[in-house]
Amino acid sequence: MGRGRAKAKQTKVARELKYSTQHTDFEALQRELSSQTGSDGNGGEQFDDDDYEDDNYRR
Repeated sequence: MGRGRAKAKQTKVARELKYSTQHTDFEALQRELSSQTGSDGNGGEQFDDDDYEDDNYRR
């Protein structure tokens, strides 16, 4: 017992998320993304797939 109230709350929250309109600040997003130039997700190191050689992959 008690699951009905929890399920009703989850349904209410899910419905609010689905149907609510969120304002996206695209200018702020652009500023944030442009401030991260130079960071390519691998610590600033550049990797070239052609330079990678490993005996296990050549077979």
